Amino acid sequence: MARILIVDDQDNARGMLAEMLLQEGYDVDQAGGGEAACELVRTTGYDLVITDLRMGDVGGLEVLHRTRETSPTTPVIVMTAFGTIEDAVEAMRFGAQDFVQKPFVEEELLTKVARASRAREHGDDESAAEFRERYNFGNIIGDSPSILDILGRIVRIAPTDATVLITGESGTGKELVARAIHANSLRAERPFVSITCAALTETLLESELFGHVRGAFTGAVQTRKGLFEEANGGTFFFDEIAETPPSLQAKLLRAIQEGEIRRLGDNKPINVDARIIAATNQDLRSLIEGKLFREDLYYRLNVARFELPPLRERKEDIKPIVES
Repeated sequence: MARILIVDDQDNARGMLAEMLLQEGYDVDQAGGGEAACELVRTTGYDLVITDLRMGDVGGLEVLHRTRETSPTTPVIVMTAFGTIEDAVEAMRFGAQDFVQKPFVEEELLTKVARASRAREHGDDESAAEFRERYNFGNIIGDSPSILDILGRIVRIAPTDATVLITGESGTGKELVARAIHANSLRAERPFVSITCAALTETLLESELFGHVRGAFTGAVQTRKGLFEEANGGTFFFDEIAETPPSLQAKLLRAIQEGEIRRLGDNKPINVDARIIAATNQDLRSLIEGKLFREDLYYRLNVARFELPPLRERKEDIKPIVES
């Protein structure tokens, strides 16, 4: 069985997790802080490191950095009780294999430990075709390093509820990435709803997003549910988010922050739980400087970022695309 290092400055939490893994047959070492953990990683070989993110001396991100420097193939799972989902996503940006929120569900944690252990043991044996089949990546074609890196990040980001911003030129596959994130998420059985923000006038776009009540505007002959409600429990994909009118961006920001919407012509709030993925082929930073895009909305969307390269920067993918 895999040899695992548990890092947590809370004795009770660390001991409980160690006992759980010992009962599953794992070989377990413990460290009561980040500095001790880094020394153990340097002197001892581990198949997996599980570290708390917030600790008193040396934090989990530093443990992650030093583990990757000392033993690049050793996967790291981060635990967080005090941070937000953005903390876990930040850790995965720096190479964490996975994350778990405390208090964790035992079955969920054991599944992630088993998955990480298999990745260390068998990762080099899994073919690209098997990897694509396992994660529903059949529509994302290419074996270039940039594409493989994107696929790996999808696997790490998808199980979280982190908001995702996908940037890249037209034709780089932004919606394909969005659908792959949804297919590998815990929301995969729920709806994937998309809208192209550039295709509608401001009034129609607002009505499509939030719905309306009868009489809200000329032609509103009956109450209609919006796409946000249709996406409840699933994923909402905003294509060409930069085309959203500035006057509508404030309502969109509130919907994302508070998880509630109001239909046009109605003051009654409606709770909506939808994961947000947005895409654009424009430079949002330039639009912010030109007062055409809200900076607070940008930061709300830019939690997990995917920048998709054009085909001219990954010419080795031309042949498999042509042959597909």
